[in-house]
Amino acid sequence: MKHFISFIQKESRHILRDRRTMLILFGMPVVLMLIFGFAITNDVKNVRTVVVTSQADHLTRQAIDRLAVSEYFDITATVGTSQEAERLIRSQRADMAIVFGKDFASKKSGLQFIVDASDPNMAQQWTTYATQTIVNPQLSTVNSKMLYNPQMKSAYNFVPAIMGVLLMLICAMMTSISIVREKEKGTMEVLLVSPVRPLTIIIAKTVPYLVLALVILVSILLMARYVLDVPLSGSVVWIIAVSILYILLALSLGLLISNISNSQHMALLLSAMVLLMPAVMLSGMLFPIESMPPVLQWLSAVIPPRYYIEAMRKLMIMGVGIGEVVREVIILFIMTALLLAVSLARFKTRLE
Repeated sequence: MKHFISFIQKESRHILRDRRTMLILFGMPVVLMLIFGFAITNDVKNVRTVVVTSQADHLTRQAIDRLAVSEYFDITATVGTSQEAERLIRSQRADMAIVFGKDFASKKSGLQFIVDASDPNMAQQWTTYATQTIVNPQLSTVNSKMLYNPQMKSAYNFVPAIMGVLLMLICAMMTSISIVREKEKGTMEVLLVSPVRPLTIIIAKTVPYLVLALVILVSILLMARYVLDVPLSGSVVWIIAVSILYILLALSLGLLISNISNSQHMALLLSAMVLLMPAVMLSGMLFPIESMPPVLQWLSAVIPPRYYIEAMRKLMIMGVGIGEVVREVIILFIMTALLLAVSLARFKTRLE
């Protein structure tokens, strides 16, 4: 037991002594949380809007006033024809135009949208928001109720995704680099011939990263709650429990990468190819998996962050119990067991 604790202390001192590693471990989560929480957003705000109307009846003025006071739209001009509005959009001086027809006041119809659809998702959101803003709530028969995210804040979607990507990158990448560094320096052979069992050495080297990952997890949850105002609707105990399982999966993947790699450079390249791009592009972090081609949907099925992100969105945002994320937990557990078994098997083979 003393040897085990000594190895943990040795690895911990090495991590704390390396300022670059500490900067990556604690600086990257803070920066990414702030970027995705505030800078990268799908929220509809200050859409440059042109109003097209040839009349000034009471209902039309009311609709325009609702647009003007809304935080979603910024009325930049009022023109008489749709051709003028389209020229403003093509010259990048407006994002959308709202055309009020002659029948708008009498028949509640004759409404047209001319939208810059270079970003189709945002164009659809602008049209939806404009429709809901223009239609008088007292006359509308449509009543929308937004569950779990009534303010439609993008941070609600991004924070669980950032947790999945960050924990995977930090745990897997740092663990693989730590073990490969011992190989490059030639100290791994010295450690393996020590009285301590090789498996104990590997576990001792991963324990500090497990503790650091838990510290980073708590930091992310605190930032999400008190900086980005993202609720923790579900049980914090289950959020942390599922996260620990995911961290163990990431550590197992890092151990597997270290068995394949012979240098830190190779470990970084493998981590980037195996972890970074698939985790960002195919996990549902930025793009809905349901909208992907069938081939990519099948490929995303083997991406661990996908299931962790789904579980965190349910636990954190929807506030469901652990029973609603059993599927995701079982898949993560199976992946962890498989990765750990393969990693330890390869490690024993290399020793032999």
